[in-house]
Amino acid sequence: MSRKTYRFFLLLLLLAPYSAVMAQEEGEKEVVLVEDSTEVVELLEKDSLAIDTAALLSLADDIAIQKRLRRDLKTFKPDPIRSMWLGLIIPGAGQIYNRKYWKLPIVYGGFLGCVYALTWNGQMLSDYSQAYLDITDSDPNTKSYMKMLPPNYDISGKEARFQGIFKSKKDTFRRFRDLSIFAFGGVYLLSVIDAYVDAELSTFDISRDLSLHVLPTMIETERLDIHHRTTAPGVQIVLNY
Repeated sequence: MSRKTYRFFLLLLLLAPYSAVMAQEEGEKEVVLVEDSTEVVELLEKDSLAIDTAALLSLADDIAIQKRLRRDLKTFKPDPIRSMWLGLIIPGAGQIYNRKYWKLPIVYGGFLGCVYALTWNGQMLSDYSQAYLDITDSDPNTKSYMKMLPPNYDISGKEARFQGIFKSKKDTFRRFRDLSIFAFGGVYLLSVIDAYVDAELSTFDISRDLSLHVLPTMIETERLDIHHRTTAPGVQIVLNY
């Protein structure tokens, strides 16, 4: 027998008792598990119940948080001063702060309309001003006013008449330009006032208790004494506030 084979058999002999002990312990554990299977099931049921309870508690917390957020959104009361300052700094910011987003197209639409009117009237004022200067000077090469006339239109002998026309047009578009500037400022101020008033009226009671009711009633027309009186049908108006 070789030395390696001898060492192998010796190792088997040394490990045999340990393997038997381990096998016996495993068998005892299996028996215990089988004998206590009812307790194991109960433990598993308890663990699963604990897990479900924790999940339900977490879900309940999430629902409570969502309800609280919805309640905060419904009971949001904006500060009028803050809303006003936001509207002064950034047009439309007051409406955003008040959460009246549907007003933004109206506000910005008004600004865009004013910008368009200001640009158009300013350009027309510039064109007619230059045309008026060109037709009143003595330089025959300055004829920018011809752009304001039909193609190949001859104004020989009508210069004085067209001077008056160009001057009138120039004054008209200057007035329109100035009105566009005032309109732009008006839209800006209206957006600020709307943001302030909207925030101020956010606490105004518009519940069903604030209402007007018209109800039938019997109206006393004459009192003879404490026990005798005459009545007539009528209508009463009830105001709840």
